[in-house]
Amino acid sequence: MMLNPDERRLLELVAQTREPVAMSDYFHEIHPPNFSRDAAEDDPARVTWTELQMSLYRASLKLWESGLVQVVHPANGERPDLVSVTDAGHSELA
Repeated sequence: MMLNPDERRLLELVAQTREPVAMSDYFHEIHPPNFSRDAAEDDPARVTWTELQMSLYRASLKLWESGLVQVVHPANGERPDLVSVTDAGHSELA
């Protein structure tokens, strides 16, 4: 399977954990904010960063749909789904 760089990096980070984790915990690590906190909502850097964050949500969904991660603890209204990497996911990274 061909993973894009964001999908691969997200899968790598999830694979490094021993406990189930929320994939969104890694979004700022993959694409950290590159604008000041007081930047306007239409600031080009903020807009670009928001698009990158949305692409990470799509990457999360693709990893799950492809069977590379599995939901271990479903979202409960206080936290998102917690996932772990499947055997297929580990094979993809090998």
